[in-house]
Amino acid sequence: MLDTYTLIIGISAVLIISFFFNIAAKKTNIPSVLMLIALGVIIKEFIPEKRFDTDEIAKLSTLEIIGNIGLVMIVLEAALDLKLSKEKSGLILNSFLVAFIGLVASTAGIATLIFYVVPGANESLFNCIVYAVPLAIMSSAIIIPSVAGLTGYKKEFMVYESTFSDILGIMVFFFLMEYHGFETKDVVIGIGLNIIVTVIVSIILAYVLVFIFQRLTSQVKLFLVIAVLMLMYALGKKFHLSSLLIILAFGLVLNNTKTFFSGNRLGKLVNEEKVKPILHDFHILTLESAFVVRTFFFVIFGMFITLSSIVSWNVAIVSVGILFILYLVRFITLKAILKRDISPQLYIAPRGLITILLFFQISGGSHDNFTIHNFDPGILLLVVLVSSIVMTIALITYRGDKVRDVLFSQIPKLKKENDEDGDGINDNFQNDVEDNVERQDFNQF
Repeated sequence: MLDTYTLIIGISAVLIISFFFNIAAKKTNIPSVLMLIALGVIIKEFIPEKRFDTDEIAKLSTLEIIGNIGLVMIVLEAALDLKLSKEKSGLILNSFLVAFIGLVASTAGIATLIFYVVPGANESLFNCIVYAVPLAIMSSAIIIPSVAGLTGYKKEFMVYESTFSDILGIMVFFFLMEYHGFETKDVVIGIGLNIIVTVIVSIILAYVLVFIFQRLTSQVKLFLVIAVLMLMYALGKKFHLSSLLIILAFGLVLNNTKTFFSGNRLGKLVNEEKVKPILHDFHILTLESAFVVRTFFFVIFGMFITLSSIVSWNVAIVSVGILFILYLVRFITLKAILKRDISPQLYIAPRGLITILLFFQISGGSHDNFTIHNFDPGILLLVVLVSSIVMTIALITYRGDKVRDVLFSQIPKLKKENDEDGDGINDNFQNDVEDNVERQDFNQF
């Protein structure tokens, strides 16, 4: 067992290394996610002093707590990226439909594949569906910063779609956990009543919280808000409500005060000048929190990977099958709903933090009865790896660059034109990205 100070040293070192991974990712275009997973593999395979029991790690109560906090922060961050307006109603509806249909169809396809291909999975179709949902969820944490170089409809569509995919996927996952073993009729009635009650409670709480927090004069209030949201989340779980809807409602109301506090009466209840700094601080807080959660969960996920599984034919077949289903469903859905140019949106479908977080929800804690013992974590690794690479290549080629030049841009012979600062990135493109990111953070599209 590790002593306290060794544990502190280890945690601090991992966070510092993760920070430098972020810098390396910007320089080399290699996603930091892959570096974190590699770090986890190295820790497991090459630290001779102690071997880590991954089953014990998955069942750690601390890990479950961090996972729940991470889910709350991800949904809150996603809600803070959704700007609601009449002008964007068509865009919002289309992105919602693509996210919803893609989630349902991909889940069905992947569950069927797991049921027939993974040894022992055919004992329970429900467990296959539980495993399929995380794999069907796109990662907004990867997509939103990655599409900063896109402009107009394509960029906004990807932000909305990935956000809806996160939120819907997480809610569906926990609905499955909550209503496992019930009759279909009871499930439909239960979910319907659950959603109605939760929506009513969520809207009331969201209005009350935004009204109260804008009037706080204390310097220390962000973590007070987080504490209250976590309290509401936990209480909602105790009363079997869809707690994440409470978080979603708060984020939407905070980010769209003009929409929700419209009219003479409601308009007087909110001061936009006081809400803006709270909104800005929340963006920073969710960004920092996502960094910490992402770091530890990808490193721990890497510790679940055995190097031999990566070259396993069974792992490769299942992974390729899952990727084929994901992109086929995405192609059909985008063509049916958008009826326009779908490149590079078709290829922007990475899996990431949500997939890993929900995987740990299945593997440990109170949900280990859903575990498919022959489902190799290497499948998740390959899906995350390949989907991230496909997205990277698609974005590079879409803007007219050569993949080789971008990936090896730090080599002097391959320095790009119009690169005065010598960072290997076209300065005009870099300026566009920075401008888009700034408008995303403060103007919310």
